[in-house]
Amino acid sequence: MNLAELQHIYQQPLFALVQQARNVYLEHWKTDQVQLCTLLSIKTGGCSEDCGYCSQSARNGGKMPAGKLLDKCEVLEKAQEAAANGSTRFCMGAAWKGVRDGDARFEQVLDTIRDVAKLGMEVCVTLGNLTLTEARKLKEAGVTAYNHNIDTSPEFYPQIVTTHSFEDRLSTISAVQEVGMSVCCGGIIGMGESEDDRLKMLEVLSNFNPPPESVPINCLMPMPGTPLENQPPVDVFELLRLIATTRIAFPKAKVRLSAGRSILSREAQAFAFFAGANSIFYGDRLLTSGNPGVDQDRELLRELNLTAQTPHQSMSVS
Repeated sequence: MNLAELQHIYQQPLFALVQQARNVYLEHWKTDQVQLCTLLSIKTGGCSEDCGYCSQSARNGGKMPAGKLLDKCEVLEKAQEAAANGSTRFCMGAAWKGVRDGDARFEQVLDTIRDVAKLGMEVCVTLGNLTLTEARKLKEAGVTAYNHNIDTSPEFYPQIVTTHSFEDRLSTISAVQEVGMSVCCGGIIGMGESEDDRLKMLEVLSNFNPPPESVPINCLMPMPGTPLENQPPVDVFELLRLIATTRIAFPKAKVRLSAGRSILSREAQAFAFFAGANSIFYGDRLLTSGNPGVDQDRELLRELNLTAQTPHQSMSVS
């Protein structure tokens, strides 16, 4: 889709937009299942990047201490716990600019992935920049999806990050797709961008071939000490418009209601599911910010008559 088409969709009256998104959802997703994903930071803090939203950057005022790479036993314990709680995707994130073949840390991560992959969940990682060599090794180790968000529009991106370019992001995504891994790619809203920046982000994603397997929509969680710490909360109706537009633009992708759920009411989350979201991060912690607890999410899904996706089951039948 191009920007004009996305603007036409997005600018409809809210109820008309949501109804269109609901119709698209029902056409392609025949069940009321929600994919539960667990996210674990396996290497926190001390990142050399300057992403303005991130407290893990060593360059901004967040000052999060640099932690060590978690050993395999620690990661496996968390992965087993996630599987027991019903998660069907386990995502591991490291605060790195990227990984390189032959580096001891990369080899350690590959070893961990091999064992996590035996637990029966989809395995997702987000490790920064990759080349074809690293992407191929990750796939061989058992990674099913690589998360690499483009965050915002190409035009607004330099105002958020200067230590790598938007094109660097696209290069990594190209490598991931070339080796046959699924791409999990979305963005963050509430960083000071315009509505058109959000739609330009979707425009870029719609030109991926193939399209992203999942599209996470994150609301900025302003972290103390970061350049974006004083950004106001995202308007919930703007979030719902973007969720609905994303569902229409990507009918067969999982649309993930990601960071920021902890500040959304139960009613707002229910509206987001109705508008087409069908995946969440599950568990009381994301990489560096809070998240609704497991019991809260189970209760919400129960009250909405939504069920958790079962392992390795495609929710789409069309």
